[in-house]
Amino acid sequence: MTSQPTWIAWFRDNPPAAWSLAVVTAIIVVVLFWIWRKGQPFAPGDVFDASRLSAGNRIFPTQVLITPNSVVRYTPHWIGRQEETIHMAHVSSIRIDTGVFLSNVLIETSGGSNPIRCHGHRKRDATAMKALIERYQTEYYRKT
Repeated sequence: MTSQPTWIAWFRDNPPAAWSLAVVTAIIVVVLFWIWRKGQPFAPGDVFDASRLSAGNRIFPTQVLITPNSVVRYTPHWIGRQEETIHMAHVSSIRIDTGVFLSNVLIETSGGSNPIRCHGHRKRDATAMKALIERYQTEYYRKT
């Protein structure tokens, strides 16, 4: 009788299974790290991320960055990303559709291009996005 735990003895007696288990565990760790890394804020500042509970945001939630000059919608993918930017002077209206738990935000432009559609944001984030855009627009037009 040895003093080793049974799981160590199992690994010693089954090297192919032990290596397979180690490889699968390493792959799972790398994928989880990749998902975590892609979910981090993509830029410093006022970044609002969508809830992972909403459709389309389960793995890589969409993020919205609001700066004094622009609104950026950032959607990470497994490889690469999709960014859509509207200058603050071209934001014509902001519409918030509120559900029970989450809100959808539609930021329309004055130039006729496609609006920025963001779904699955928390209600407080949606109202904070609208207030921030309105504040930055007021500051922008006071300067000119």
